[in-house]
Amino acid sequence: MPINAIGHNPLLFGHDERTGIIAVEPAGHFIRLFYRTGDNTVFHDEPFKPFILVNDPLMVSGCRVPSVVRQMTGAHFFRCQLLFDSWSDCLIARDFLASKTGKAYSSSDAPYLFLPDISHQYMLVSGTTLFKGFEFSDLRCLALDIETACTAGYDFSNPERPEDRIISIALKYSHGDEIILRGDRLSEAEMLEALNSMIQRNDPDVITGHNIFRFDLDYIGKRAQRHGIRLNWGRNGSPPHISEHSRWSLAEKQLEYPRWDVYGRHIIDTYFLVQLFDINGRNLESHGLKAVARHFGFANEDRTYLAGADISRTFQDDPELLYRYNLDDVKETLSLFRLLGYPWFLQSRIFPYSFQNCLIRGNATRINSLFSREYLHRGHSIPVRNSTADTFEGGYTESAFQGIIGPIVHCDVASLYPSLMLAYRLAPAKDNLGLFLPMLSELKRFRLVAKQRAHDAAEEPERHYYDALQQVFKVLINSFYGYLGASRHNFSDPGVASEVTRLGRVTIRNMIDLLELEGARPLEIDTDGIYFKPPETFVSADAESELVQRVSDKLPQGIEVELDGRYKTMFAYKTKNYALLGYDGRIVIKGSALRSRGLEPYLREFIQDFIQNLMVGENNKAVALFDVYVSKLRAKGLSVAWVAKSETLNESPETYREKLKSGKRNHSAAFEVALASDRFYRAGDHVSYYVSGFSKDASAYQYCRPVTAFDSKHPDINLLYYIEKLRHLKKRFEPFLPQEPTLFDL
Repeated sequence: MPINAIGHNPLLFGHDERTGIIAVEPAGHFIRLFYRTGDNTVFHDEPFKPFILVNDPLMVSGCRVPSVVRQMTGAHFFRCQLLFDSWSDCLIARDFLASKTGKAYSSSDAPYLFLPDISHQYMLVSGTTLFKGFEFSDLRCLALDIETACTAGYDFSNPERPEDRIISIALKYSHGDEIILRGDRLSEAEMLEALNSMIQRNDPDVITGHNIFRFDLDYIGKRAQRHGIRLNWGRNGSPPHISEHSRWSLAEKQLEYPRWDVYGRHIIDTYFLVQLFDINGRNLESHGLKAVARHFGFANEDRTYLAGADISRTFQDDPELLYRYNLDDVKETLSLFRLLGYPWFLQSRIFPYSFQNCLIRGNATRINSLFSREYLHRGHSIPVRNSTADTFEGGYTESAFQGIIGPIVHCDVASLYPSLMLAYRLAPAKDNLGLFLPMLSELKRFRLVAKQRAHDAAEEPERHYYDALQQVFKVLINSFYGYLGASRHNFSDPGVASEVTRLGRVTIRNMIDLLELEGARPLEIDTDGIYFKPPETFVSADAESELVQRVSDKLPQGIEVELDGRYKTMFAYKTKNYALLGYDGRIVIKGSALRSRGLEPYLREFIQDFIQNLMVGENNKAVALFDVYVSKLRAKGLSVAWVAKSETLNESPETYREKLKSGKRNHSAAFEVALASDRFYRAGDHVSYYVSGFSKDASAYQYCRPVTAFDSKHPDINLLYYIEKLRHLKKRFEPFLPQEPTLFDL
């Protein structure tokens, strides 16, 4: 179903309406456009002149490569577009400007604007985007997963270790067969050659895998190099281009990975998709493939599971079991791609980036590209980037109550910040063409149309399509405020962002006043919504809905308040940390203090059980819970996974070691485990460890041991340490337990 079904606005989808384009790549002096026609792929080459934006064409005076100057209208700084005959000429000019100005192109205050991706440049200038008129189900996708042997005495397989090797490669095609390349029948070199042949024969548009960049592809590349095998995976027969030290920043996280680019194809790491999915909800216990498959409900009951330490032994003793396990991995990977990849496929129709790059570009960067595309199309000058983001007060948050209370109603303003920007006509001052508000208005309109069509759809595929589409638009709409306050972008405006948040705080305070006038009691307030206790006289859902509507009617036009949920009970712990008991008996827990993945599993379970008991009125069980968990910790056969802590490395182990030497940071158990391991760790990798010893005050970094080192026959888990952690956690929740009556009460 084409996106044009709800209209084609060139501000959002680009001025090029050509359909069926699945990839854009450089080809000498040309740009090569790949089209999918049924089962075949064809290409078309177009001439293209890459560009650099400058203020004055004399900046390149003395540069040894020629350029054509396109003078643009308007008074913004970048008013000249220098056009070059080839990409190599453009790179020479870039280096010339860097040397002449003393500023690298990536510097926020560089007096020239160079975009390092030629395909992105072409898509900006031409208005081309991918997948128009193309269904997600039409994509030819190959899911790939490998299993590797590990030499005895080591914990993790290493492609640099000669004795280690690939022992199984599982492949699942979206439009074809499931294939296992077996290490008991083929040598490693033969497996890699067969993989080459299958990729060329099946011609996938997308190659996907879970953690494929940091393990599977990295391992395949290094083993292929050892055997002297050329991985001719590109649609032109070229090998992958590998960037060993790529970084991807997502919120507070940073992942290091060896990026692969395959000519004419897209590599989509489902581990990245999971990170993007979880950044808002944060409701996944783990980002590992098996845990995610169970969370989303597509793990088969007869799915084969193997521990990593058992892979090599299983290959020797029961290879069929290993191959079933490997095949189950790719089945789940393809299911995960189909579930979480769809919104990014749709966004690739909007933004001038490849499918692969659309994932890793931040919201503000993608929105900035919409401005740049239209300004270039109209031949209008572009402003310099903001070098820094101004600091300003954020949204209104408050927790007016701690404890158990109910019933509860949640109301919020639908798209608060976008609604305020549209209602009060708030747009960046540098947007001379006035694109910001029309873009935002169109996205909002598109979302409402898509949402209605999802509601009206008679068939499940159509409903799924429009629901995914409206979710994409919802994310984009809410990202426009973030763009205003972002640094390093051409049209951002922190001053306007500050005004938006001020109006947001005013709106929420007005809602609080209106609710209190109605006799309601606001309890938990967070930026765009309020949890409140309705008046005691209210006995129906209709009365609560009518109250919310009255509040909405008294706010400025364009600001709409919606009833977002009704709950039997709320446990308010502290600001942004609470639990809700629904009328269906389901409990929802929000906030990092109550459900942090940084806590050991036994502590997370303790919190969940405590809240469950408290909210359903089983106070005696809540009081006795500490003793129950101490007994579990002291029981024979205690699982190390129950007490092990998993952490994500926020920098490389080498950086940690240097900072430690210079006194710039404290010791960390996770980094100590990583440094002592035979495995190569990068920023973004996970480390699981437990604490050994016999003292409740043991320093974790001194007594940490990797989970793989645990020996169940000779357990060395520090029970006193873990009981003490449980005791400290219990004290945090004691104020919420029923209090013993005092003499005065008696």
